[in-house]
Amino acid sequence: LGGHSGLSSSVLCPLQTFNTSNVTKLCPDAQCLFAFYGGETAYHKYLIVLQFFNVFMFFWLANFVIALGQVTLAGAFASYYWAFKKPDDMPAFPLFSAFGRALRYHTGSLAFGSLVLAIVQVIRVTLEYLDHRLKAAENKFAKFLLSCLKCCFWCLEKFIKFLNRNAYIMIAIYGTNFCTSARNAFFLLMRNIIRVAVLDKVTDFLFFLGKLLIVGSVG
Repeated sequence: LGGHSGLSSSVLCPLQTFNTSNVTKLCPDAQCLFAFYGGETAYHKYLIVLQFFNVFMFFWLANFVIALGQVTLAGAFASYYWAFKKPDDMPAFPLFSAFGRALRYHTGSLAFGSLVLAIVQVIRVTLEYLDHRLKAAENKFAKFLLSCLKCCFWCLEKFIKFLNRNAYIMIAIYGTNFCTSARNAFFLLMRNIIRVAVLDKVTDFLFFLGKLLIVGSVG
C-alpha cells in the first residue's frame, strides 16, 4: 500500500511490477513495503511454547477456582455437622469463615491438587491434537495406540477429579495437607466402597429428580 500527495490514500502496489509502474514517476518518494507475518524476536520464536503455557495456566487456574469452591462448601458443611450445640457453636457466617480458612491455610494444597489435574488435562488436550493431525494418516497401529492413551488418560482424569474432591473434604475437616488428605480419603473410600457406590447412585438419582422438578416448575 502506498500513500502520498497526488495519490489516493491506499494504492495497491505489487512488488513484482512496482518498479516498472508509473507510480514512481507520479510520486518519486513512494515506496512499496512488504508487511510480513512472524519475525525473529523471542516472542515469535517461542510462540507455540507461550500458547501451550497459556492453555496450561488456564486449566490450572480453572481447577484452582473449582477446588476453592469445593473446600469452602465442605468447610461450611463441616462447621454445621461438627457443632455440638446448634446454632451456638456455629460461626455467624459459615461460608465466609470457610472461605477465609481455605485462603489462609489451604492455598498451597489447593494449588498442588489443581496442578496434578491440570497436567493430566494438558496431556489429554495434546493427545486430542495429535489425533486430529493423524486423522488423514493410514497407520492403524498409531491410531489404536492413540485411542488407548486417550481412554487411559480420560479414566485417570475422572479418578483424579473424584479423589481430589474427597481430599478437599478431608482438608476442610482436618486441616491436613493435600497428600495426607488424599491418602486418607483413598483408604476411607476403599474401606467403604459399597457404601460409596450406593450413595453415589442415590445422590445422582436425587439430583436427577431435582433437575426434573426445576425444569417442570419453570416450564
